[in-house]
Amino acid sequence: MRTRTEVLLLVAFCGFLFFYGLGAFGLLGADEPRYAQVAREMLERHDWITPTLQGKPWLEKPVLYYWQAIASYSVFGVTDQTARLPAAFDAALMIAAIYFFLRRFRPGTEEDGALITAGSAAVVAFARAAATDMPLAATFTIALLAWYAWYESGKRIYLAAFYVFLALGTLAKGPVAPALAAVIVLVFAAAKRDWRAAFRTLWIPGIALFLAVALPWYIAVQLRNPEFFRVFILEHNLARFSKDVYHHRQPFWFYIPILLLSLMPWTLWLILAIVERVRLIWAEGKSAFAAAEDSWQLFLLIWLLVPAVFFSASQSKLPGYILPAIPAGALLVSEYLAARRTQETRMSLPLAAVHGALCGLLVFGALSAASIQMNHRLVWATGTAVASAIAAVLAVGIAAALLSRNGFRLLRSATMLAIVVSVGVILRMAAPVIDATQSARPVAESIQAFSHEPVPFAVYKISREQEYGLQFYLNRPAQHYENGDVPSDAHVLVTAQSLQSQVAQLVPGRRVSYLTSVPAQNLVLYWVGK
Repeated sequence: MRTRTEVLLLVAFCGFLFFYGLGAFGLLGADEPRYAQVAREMLERHDWITPTLQGKPWLEKPVLYYWQAIASYSVFGVTDQTARLPAAFDAALMIAAIYFFLRRFRPGTEEDGALITAGSAAVVAFARAAATDMPLAATFTIALLAWYAWYESGKRIYLAAFYVFLALGTLAKGPVAPALAAVIVLVFAAAKRDWRAAFRTLWIPGIALFLAVALPWYIAVQLRNPEFFRVFILEHNLARFSKDVYHHRQPFWFYIPILLLSLMPWTLWLILAIVERVRLIWAEGKSAFAAAEDSWQLFLLIWLLVPAVFFSASQSKLPGYILPAIPAGALLVSEYLAARRTQETRMSLPLAAVHGALCGLLVFGALSAASIQMNHRLVWATGTAVASAIAAVLAVGIAAALLSRNGFRLLRSATMLAIVVSVGVILRMAAPVIDATQSARPVAESIQAFSHEPVPFAVYKISREQEYGLQFYLNRPAQHYENGDVPSDAHVLVTAQSLQSQVAQLVPGRRVSYLTSVPAQNLVLYWVGK
């Protein structure tokens, strides 16, 4: 009965955090509409091998997300919501795997571990993105859980699952999945002085499974596209790591704040859990993780730190790169809190106050998100004062609850309340503003309002995010005035407001009519006749 209640609770939370309001705002940035369009083109061509964008091979990423999006489109149709379904599904699958792993190997922590992971800021955010980050994080997480299940139980079925999900991770984002897994396993074996475990991991049937799952697509795409190895392996893996090819340079310490923000609002407990583990290892050496529980926490610590250190050495850094490490941090937090509940200690005032403040800060950020989006900064006004008051009341209420005798037992429920409120507020209040200012969806709707039939469209000096978004929502390529690619037929031109005076000069002798403007994105739409 308890298991059924826990599962229903998880389903409800995952349903809300990952699936509810997936289309509340349109696709954002350059990656979301680009990946969504690649999957649509593969579906339209009935081609499961070569990803294409506007008819040309797009070989930057492997194929798993595209396959998932094709399946989603086939069942539910092509929309921005269905483009995001794969990540939501993968996140839910990851949470289910965490729950059932903990129920089998760490009973008593399964509900905490699953809910803390599901409620971490980075997991919620990337579960709602049409991108390759969550497919990698989910398959990688399941693979490492399967490896540790094999390590502790000796059952080869878990080792087989490790190789299968590692292969899926390779199809999600490339060789980074087996590379990181190999380093984590080797570091763990070295820390435990158990080299036999590392050698036993090299199980021939498992390697055969890995190759059977991952290799066919890589061989097929290489045969069809001889440039694949150069584009994907050399440029988008090795060059990205060794050089700042795509202007994503960040300082070496970039992933320290990213890691802390990714685990919001559980950040305080993550810091305490890491400090406790490191101090114990420093003080007691090998004996600090002789027990099974300590080996598990050592494994989580290594799993958390290896991706952060690895990508800190990279010349190209993006927040999503360390998403595969976030579940390890969440599980460290659940282990730390489980120990506190077992000891039946009361929470101290500083801990309750800091955690309450973090929850309040999360809610304040959600309440202020619309204003920040519109003004590009936090503007103190009546709405900000109200948001501050609401956040302060919530922070004080949570802190007061945590100071009670059952403070550690109430921690999860109080924190999940803050998380649900924050997500709900963003979807209700901030989503319309995000859609109006950041997504190409309202721009495409403005174009479609003038003609129900597909018409050519051209762009002139707009951002690549707006261009990729328009190409997805209008499902046709943009032509570029700045490249001299001016359509001979009548068409819609999308350009920046600041360039209005130049439009007539770009098409001398042709009639140019003003259609509308999109002030939130500083864009103007024109009809250019023949």
